[in-house]
Amino acid sequence: MTRLRSLLFMLWLYGSMAFFGLVFSPLLLLPSVCAMAVIRWWAKCVLFGARLIVGIRVEFRGLEHRPDGPALIAGKHMSMLDTIAPFVVLKAPAYVLKKSLIYLPFFGWYAWRTRMVAIKREDAAKALKSMVTACRASLAEGRQILIFPEGTRSDPGDDPVYKPGVAALYRDLDVPCHLLATNSGQFWPGHGIDRKPGTVVFEFLPPLPAGMKRAEFMIEVKTRLERESARLIVEQAKAPASTARSRTV
Repeated sequence: MTRLRSLLFMLWLYGSMAFFGLVFSPLLLLPSVCAMAVIRWWAKCVLFGARLIVGIRVEFRGLEHRPDGPALIAGKHMSMLDTIAPFVVLKAPAYVLKKSLIYLPFFGWYAWRTRMVAIKREDAAKALKSMVTACRASLAEGRQILIFPEGTRSDPGDDPVYKPGVAALYRDLDVPCHLLATNSGQFWPGHGIDRKPGTVVFEFLPPLPAGMKRAEFMIEVKTRLERESARLIVEQAKAPASTARSRTV
């Protein structure tokens, strides 16, 4: 039954992507705020389908620490869900992502129109410079830059390597760094199609102040994200399956 529900949800996920991408494609000709609205509608549709089909609820915590204006956010990355759910609670996110994703149908169209920060990872030095320049422009527009320091999805319990890109942004943009912990991989794994019922929590943590030394900053980012994400995993492992959280989608 879990496999069947998971397959149905995959149809919902990618079918809704194609539906929203095609039906609302004329909005790509309008100001980028319209394309951002389409992404947000799709994200809400995905979360609705996750709850209805596979029993995954999504809860947002620490909203008092959620940035409203220009900001840098470093997020824990375990699942595709990490790239979808933040659209529901962030006003104007600008994701740092692989340039190859821009060429994908539907997703790529809207990522391009909303000016996501696309980088070519193999051009290390050049990519870093262009990333900082693009992120500075996004900050000037009042957007929230979301970067996943691990660079790729990790499984619960892994000890991932945090890439230095987030430190470069933190140093050159000279802003506090907000942190977003999650247990998403517990119920929506980064690999495979099986999804398990449960509550995925995205929790905004108190931001790290601007001006920290690079080494100290990187240690704090990893320590806090890994510790708080592990805490969420333990908490949800102990929670009754029927427990309803206070702020779910």
